[in-house]
Amino acid sequence: MRRVALLSLLFVFLGCAARAASLPVDAGSPAPDFTRPDFEGRPVTLSAYRGEVVLLDFWASWCAPCLEEMPELIDLQKRNAGKLQIIGVSMDDRLDAAKSVTRRFAINYPLVMGDAKLGGLYGGVLGLPEIFLIGRDGQVLKVWRGVINPGDLAAAVKAAL
Repeated sequence: MRRVALLSLLFVFLGCAARAASLPVDAGSPAPDFTRPDFEGRPVTLSAYRGEVVLLDFWASWCAPCLEEMPELIDLQKRNAGKLQIIGVSMDDRLDAAKSVTRRFAINYPLVMGDAKLGGLYGGVLGLPEIFLIGRDGQVLKVWRGVINPGDLAAAVKAAL
């Protein structure tokens, strides 16, 4: 009986830990730190951009809305260089699929490969696009899940700067 009770407690604990690992990251939450190599192999660490506003964009090459918003993100990065840093996180399964997008767009911000573990840090990225606006202090200011109005995105970035 005691063995069954201990096993039950273990399963409850593991279940809670699994749920805690994928709690939603919303406005007011600290942005989980990560380090990933960019498409050229250089490390990209989120916390290295403390002091700048960061736009963390989860996307994929097969996501039409993701590709539609890329020109706006490229323009935002260009207009706000030195104050805003966009980091693109490809949720593609293959690097070559993600790199095909770089040949299509002149992307002017770092791109890294994401996976379920990184997505889990951000509450489980289940739909794309998903964008997190992160303040200079590392706190999430705003989260967009799904299609984004470019005017809303630009206004939120302007307010954060």
